[in-house]
Amino acid sequence: MDAASVAFLVLGGVGLLVLVGALVLGEIGDLDGDGPFSLPALAALVGGLGFGGAAATELLPASLPGALRVLLALAVGLAVAVPLAWGAVRLSRSLRDMPTQETLTRHHLVGCQGVVVSAVPSPGLGEVRLHIAGQRVKFAARSDVPLPAGTPVYVVEALSETSVQVVSTAPDPLLETGEAP
Repeated sequence: MDAASVAFLVLGGVGLLVLVGALVLGEIGDLDGDGPFSLPALAALVGGLGFGGAAATELLPASLPGALRVLLALAVGLAVAVPLAWGAVRLSRSLRDMPTQETLTRHHLVGCQGVVVSAVPSPGLGEVRLHIAGQRVKFAARSDVPLPAGTPVYVVEALSETSVQVVSTAPDPLLETGEAP
């Protein structure tokens, strides 16, 4: 391995270290902007230039004069580095602008469906498991009528961050048989 290859590898290593440092430590100095002068873009540019140039110096014929080999390796390194930097800018923008869901609050509980896991007495608290945003979460529950475990329920009011008022969604057996109460 000649001196040009080593120099390009060191340059690529510096770019890699800057990128890892940016990921671990966050943005450094005034390079926290967006675009071609952001830290991820500069790290990708330096790393691509270094590693692309090192690969080119090893693949180019040794019969070429030293200065020509270095210039060709530099051109190959730039050809590798520019798309990498462009990709880093695009990736960092997409990560920064990624839409996220709002934080769930007790107001999101109203309308959720679930099931009683610990019987709910008429005056008192039981426990229900609700389906919220694709997750199953347990809450303390109150009801106007006693509800046995296994009863499907619907939340009509959020009493607090950890308790809800529920009603049964189970079919009424008297209505199914046609008997009057």
